[in-house]
Amino acid sequence: MPTFNHELPLEMVRNRPDLVPALLRSVFRLDVPSDVQVTLASESYADLNPAELRCDATVLLNDPDRPSLGVVVESQLRPREEKTFSWPAYLALLRLRRRCPVTLLVFCPDQATAQGCAAPIDMGHPEWVLKPLTVYPEILPPVTDESMARRLPELAVLSAPAHADGPNAEAVVSSLSAAFATLTGDTGKLYHDYVVSRLSDAARKLLEETVKIEDYEWTSDFAITHRAEGKAQGLAQGLAEGEARSVLLVLDARGLDVPSDVRERVTGCTDSDQLERWVRRAATVDTAEELLD
Repeated sequence: MPTFNHELPLEMVRNRPDLVPALLRSVFRLDVPSDVQVTLASESYADLNPAELRCDATVLLNDPDRPSLGVVVESQLRPREEKTFSWPAYLALLRLRRRCPVTLLVFCPDQATAQGCAAPIDMGHPEWVLKPLTVYPEILPPVTDESMARRLPELAVLSAPAHADGPNAEAVVSSLSAAFATLTGDTGKLYHDYVVSRLSDAARKLLEETVKIEDYEWTSDFAITHRAEGKAQGLAQGLAEGEARSVLLVLDARGLDVPSDVRERVTGCTDSDQLERWVRRAATVDTAEELLD
């Protein structure tokens, strides 16, 4: 069954096919034309075998009827031997159908997977060797230009986890904020969940501070909703922290010793009703441990 990690890069390609030629130019330095029409094409190829061949995605550059380049896009979470047979078939059938040069681009979650998937595929014919082009977060260029992030938010999202703690951290996070501001609906939430789950604690904090300082004009449905949710969560967290301090202050004022495990339990609680009960009990218990009974 396809997983979130497998499907997200493909969803990005389907949402914005321009991501594919951008990666071929920036990562592999291929002479791919810019300012051309980029379209998503059929992802299945029927041949004489009854079994259908279906790649993850196909992107065409220029006129779909007479493309200058066709790109088969795959997402792999681990190297698989069967792909060394199906990938050449995808390329051959796409080349036959569209009568154009073809390229294979594989999204991978990490460098080890990328190296495994990039192993040359010897076709047996002299000098006929397929070398898959593989991408993973660390090989992507840092997106430090906000205009680029707005134009290709997918690239900013994919590369941010690898560069949000590096020398360009502030510019990367600022560009990531600009990218989020362009997103709408479920797409924004999907991208946000993906990137935030992969950012370090420091990078997540920097992202929150950047949003506040730069005061972006949040216009998309996702951005407005996310900001409102963030404010509500921040308010609830602040109230919970205040109630937890009240519990500890009451115990301290009564001269009761508070063990570290009790202190951690109180300060880690986010249930407002529970904290209110603890505030009342803190005034009557004989020991701090009784507070949790």
